[in-house]
Amino acid sequence: MASMTMAQALNGALRDALRADEQVLVFGEDVGALGGVFRITDGLTEEFGEERCFDTPLAEAGIVGLAVGMAMGGFRPVVEMQFDSFAYPAFEQIASHVAKLRNRTRGRLALPMVIRIPFAGGIGGVEHHCDSSEAYYAHTPGLKVVTPATAEDAYWLLRDAINDPDPVIFMEPKRLYWSKEDTDVVTRQAAPFGRAVVRREGRDGTLVAYGPCVPVALKAAEAAAEEGISLEVVDLRTVVPFDDKTVAESVRKTGRCIVLQEAQGFAGVAAEIAARVQERCFHSLDAPVLRVTGFDIPYPPPKLEHAHLPGVDRVLDAVDRLQLDGQPDTYHLAREGS
Repeated sequence: MASMTMAQALNGALRDALRADEQVLVFGEDVGALGGVFRITDGLTEEFGEERCFDTPLAEAGIVGLAVGMAMGGFRPVVEMQFDSFAYPAFEQIASHVAKLRNRTRGRLALPMVIRIPFAGGIGGVEHHCDSSEAYYAHTPGLKVVTPATAEDAYWLLRDAINDPDPVIFMEPKRLYWSKEDTDVVTRQAAPFGRAVVRREGRDGTLVAYGPCVPVALKAAEAAAEEGISLEVVDLRTVVPFDDKTVAESVRKTGRCIVLQEAQGFAGVAAEIAARVQERCFHSLDAPVLRVTGFDIPYPPPKLEHAHLPGVDRVLDAVDRLQLDGQPDTYHLAREGS
């Protein structure tokens, strides 16, 4: 057990993957000698050489196109998009080729590749350096979409993504890079790839979150507990594949659900989650499924970031809308007796 940041966990995952498989390659803008803007690839070129961890030109479409060819040739490329919005020039490659090649070849050709994208806000960046683009990728059939919220998950989900036979969009919450926790990445305790986990047990409502919103959900649940309200927190870990079973079991137990995301609310991942919960848990719900999201605007300037990002107060406002009165036993007894 050691204290580790998410950035260190990601670096360790890349290092261990390079050691375990000579077909793994790491490349992108400034990932070589510099070690990446966020230093996630620090020291990899020094240890493994420029043939296995190397810099590319500033051309995101070319970076992903190169990775496609390498994956077709038997390599396992791991590429870094320097910031979330910088990945948009590569979206044609991702949507037209990365996501479709297995289907296009009727399963004869897979693309075992990972596209790492630092995403979301919380660092005071301007609009091209902070964005929440997960819905674009989740809406693209053929892609798996992953976002860790803990250092342990960052390590194991990245190792799983690199070993996966299909393309994975690995979205790294920038503001959690420097979050630190005691973790053991030697003996695996993390849940399997594609499985959500319950981060906090509760009985009065479920908070569903992923990536950067998981710590917000946990803080909100802690604050609600001071008012006598017990909230369960579910961390999705992977947006695609989506773990319907874990989410539905939690909501059926608590009877209420709030979904969190940093991205704008309209047509977002939270909307899909709310729809799935409504379809699968309708007869267990005591209130409508609510969403707490960013506003439907382009990402704001740094001084307005705190107002745009979902925070504890906005989550607690949603809890109030669910009419939790601080006496959960009242309505639970009513439900159990009905």
